[in-house]
Amino acid sequence: MTAGLPPLVEPTATLTDEELGRYARQIILPGVGAQAQRRLKSARVLVIGAGGLGSPVLLYLAAAGVGVIEVIDDDVVDVTNLQRQVIHGMTDLGQAKTASAAAAITEINPNVTVVQHTERLSADNALKLIEGVDLVIDGADNFATRYMVSDAAELAGRPVVWGAILRFEGQVSVFWAGHGPTYRDIYPEPPEAGAVPSCALGGVLGTLPGLVGTVMATEAIKLITGVGESLLGRLLTVDAATGRWRTLRVEPDPARPAVTAVVDEALACAVDAAADAAEAAQTAEAEQRLQRQQVTPIALRELLARRAAGGKPFRLIDVREPEEFDIVHIDGAELVPQAELLEGRVRIDPGESVILTCRSGARSHQVLRTLIAQGHTDVRELSGGVLAWVRDIEPELPVY
Repeated sequence: MTAGLPPLVEPTATLTDEELGRYARQIILPGVGAQAQRRLKSARVLVIGAGGLGSPVLLYLAAAGVGVIEVIDDDVVDVTNLQRQVIHGMTDLGQAKTASAAAAITEINPNVTVVQHTERLSADNALKLIEGVDLVIDGADNFATRYMVSDAAELAGRPVVWGAILRFEGQVSVFWAGHGPTYRDIYPEPPEAGAVPSCALGGVLGTLPGLVGTVMATEAIKLITGVGESLLGRLLTVDAATGRWRTLRVEPDPARPAVTAVVDEALACAVDAAADAAEAAQTAEAEQRLQRQQVTPIALRELLARRAAGGKPFRLIDVREPEEFDIVHIDGAELVPQAELLEGRVRIDPGESVILTCRSGARSHQVLRTLIAQGHTDVRELSGGVLAWVRDIEPELPVY
């Protein structure tokens, strides 16, 4: 039994002969039995996200026999998802991820009821959704959603199985206000914008969501049934590159203020930033100046053609990582990773004419600001980055 925690769900459902056969290998486990299986059938679980982490979670919860699975996601299936989001396939491209996931769940286990929420979790709907379930599984890929899930779960008194992934590293834990720590106890404040790259920018090993998501599904099953020892009060980390797993003790912060409402952290940060009118005005003016430093894909194509014909020379510098450059790049660009420029390991002559690019514009914009601050007078950036170039100029090139 989970230390100090009773089973989360009462075994109100009954099992059919078909279900007894379907779940036989699970039922015969010591300490499980038909009663635990009935708890699973009676359970109602909300899964946040049908992406990398949501994929294995949804598949394994369905296979295990969770009675009702609710899934919320406002995205559609894209070919770049398929490297890690194994619940979707080529025939699902362009389809809502909730619909694709529901079809896969039904294919695995038609006994499971799937409730689709094809919308984004928000401060307006989070509490209502979480109050209606026994357990929340947070596979979100952004900080604002994670804080909303944690706050709504605290107000509703529901446990949260949480996971996060980036590059080769993953984390899993169980949060439950009143019984142990919450997400806010471990991460009191969201990081500054851009401080932590998304999977789209930082990349993620395709198998990593499977490792982390399977642990998350296991934690959900243990909470529902009362079997085993929960990760509540512990943070499990994995480094897939080295094969090392670690467990850290985590505790509630007694000084943390209690949650009184669900707030969208992304909006809250925006409000806080706008509170200082003078600073906001200066920021807007500076950004307007930077906007004038942008070059459209069509304009860049013309500049490259003129350069090739002996016109004005300039350097087209791609500030992404080598692995990204190898996937797709603009012919005539040179690779100089962002870190090498920002840390001063590679210096650019202030008199050189430079056009910067990256995947979508975020990293090139940061380098642009830095170079201008250093006194560069002829530096611009490609608006929308390589993705915009592929969209407008060379649509036959791959994207990621």
